[in-house]
Amino acid sequence: MNADEELEYVGFWARLGAVLIDTLLLLVIVIPVLHGFYGWAYWDPARTGWVAGPADLLVTWVFPAIATVLFWLFRAATPGKMAIGARVVDARTGQPPSFNQSVLRYLGYFVSTIPFALGLIWVGIDARKQGWHDKIAGTVVVRPKHRGVEPVRFEDTDGN
Repeated sequence: MNADEELEYVGFWARLGAVLIDTLLLLVIVIPVLHGFYGWAYWDPARTGWVAGPADLLVTWVFPAIATVLFWLFRAATPGKMAIGARVVDARTGQPPSFNQSVLRYLGYFVSTIPFALGLIWVGIDARKQGWHDKIAGTVVVRPKHRGVEPVRFEDTDGN
């Protein structure tokens, strides 16, 4: 991150747009793969259970988790966040998130979603636009500053 770059926190609606982009990209990959493994039976409404088998578990749960964490580690953003010019950073330093922060942030999505998505909606309420998953991981989502918005200032607790 350029030290002279002024950043703003990314709010609820922009982040929702990024999530929709990520979801569409994921569906373009996941749907044909699941259909290849299970055929039309996978889409049968009478099918019971959350997971149809090992391939379903890998394709719908494990692959997206690994891909998301890797995008955060190597690009500080998923494709959707890249499309809106946003990135996930450490809330204290402004540096890319660590492995532990990335994993905590991903697991934090479940915590944020379970109580009526309140932890996701929190992005629209919080002054730093942090959802519960961001608070759990110590991250914020930022992008280059636009006119009329207060810039982000990171605090270096090490005194540097």
